[in-house]
Amino acid sequence: MKKIIYALIAIVVIFGCSRKNQGELIGVKAKKFFPEKPLGMTLIKGNSYIMGMADDDIAQIHNAPPKTVTVRSFYMDETEITNGEYRQFVNWVRDSIARDMLAKRAIEQLGFGEFPTEEQLDDDKSIIQFYPKYDPENTDVADEEKSGYQLYQEESDVLGYDGDDKNYSLNFDIDLIWEREEYPDLAYAQVMEDSLFLPKDQWYNGQRTVNTKVLKYRYHWFNSEKFRKALLRPSFRDSSKKYNTRKKFFKEEVLKIYPDTTVWIKDFSYSYNEPMHNDYFWHRAFSDYPVVGVSWHQAKAFAHWRTKYKNDYNRSRKNKPSVSNFRLPTEAEWEYAARGGLQSATYPWGGPYIVNDRGCFLANFKPNRGDYAADMALYTVEAESYEPNDYGLYNMAGNVAEWTESAYDKGAYEFVSSINPNLSSVLNNRKVVRGGSWKDVAYFLRVSSRDLEYADSSRSYIGFRTVQDYLGSDENQINN
Repeated sequence: MKKIIYALIAIVVIFGCSRKNQGELIGVKAKKFFPEKPLGMTLIKGNSYIMGMADDDIAQIHNAPPKTVTVRSFYMDETEITNGEYRQFVNWVRDSIARDMLAKRAIEQLGFGEFPTEEQLDDDKSIIQFYPKYDPENTDVADEEKSGYQLYQEESDVLGYDGDDKNYSLNFDIDLIWEREEYPDLAYAQVMEDSLFLPKDQWYNGQRTVNTKVLKYRYHWFNSEKFRKALLRPSFRDSSKKYNTRKKFFKEEVLKIYPDTTVWIKDFSYSYNEPMHNDYFWHRAFSDYPVVGVSWHQAKAFAHWRTKYKNDYNRSRKNKPSVSNFRLPTEAEWEYAARGGLQSATYPWGGPYIVNDRGCFLANFKPNRGDYAADMALYTVEAESYEPNDYGLYNMAGNVAEWTESAYDKGAYEFVSSINPNLSSVLNNRKVVRGGSWKDVAYFLRVSSRDLEYADSSRSYIGFRTVQDYLGSDENQINN
């Protein structure tokens, strides 16, 4: 009997030890990661290429000398960001601000230090149902004895829009009511009509209009450029060993995010473009057209929101990892993608011609002096128009020029790195735009042609598309 017991103990010990690392370095085990291609994006496999002008510099600008560089793999939007896609961002901000206003009014109506009963929260005829959400399961907030208003201020989830308090949780479980005749009570009506919508005498064509000035998006970003310079100072390195100095390099950004629809009037003097000003952004007829009137700062805010929006969803799903940040492409990434794998090509389709063998134009631009319609388009066209390049990207030439992440310097190619080159400068307000637009001549459609615009400016001919870093360096993702 003893022999049997000893044998069983030996088996347990042997199999028990086999489950442990036995003192060996085995690493932290994790599920294998498979990159997920974002919807509407295509993978641009990293490689080296000759950036800059390989042919004659007709304009004699001398700002893009040939330079061999290498870029890493990344995903890129197949089309420019459309009005419909940007409206999703605007609507999210609008809805969040509306809930914020309703929550504050619900607190005022109920009284500070109180918390609504279940009956009050279930009352669909009262604004109280929009009271800040109480989540006793959230370990990041204070204990259950705290009032709803205190939780409203102290909960750790930071929402990305403008408000008096940075830290609170809104109730997104209740649908917003937009029809005036369906407002639950007077307090709700006062919030919506007095704070969110413009007065009736300012409605365009008698249609209720949101006050776009209240549509502000709040977010934080890390100033890596300033941080990199600080790391070069011995005094900073010494202090960083003792204190959390990294936090002072985070900057809060609060900006209006509604496109400037007046660009259609401001960009062209003595010209009748009122229909585009009135309808281009919001009318469903233009939903699939590229958004314009968006500054460089607004484009970056959109990219931040897109990252947050996706990661909020992933956090709601078990075992869904966070995604890499969406962002604007660097100048080198944009040109590499525009070339579509064709070395030394003049245009995304190769070159050097701007029409195909049937005499049809290959992009949306201004073919002749004063002639905008020869290519069958007066202004912009739908984002998925003309033939894509060999990477599957549409309108990398013409339609709208596109913001890049890079700051503009005429001699940048002389000093930027040859690996993932990028001139990042917060102080330089001049940003590189690429690709040419519907109002440009063929020269600006060249993949190597560089142009600039000020970051706080918005134009009727400048839009953008976003990229996302490819995580990992699988050899199958690299061109040979």
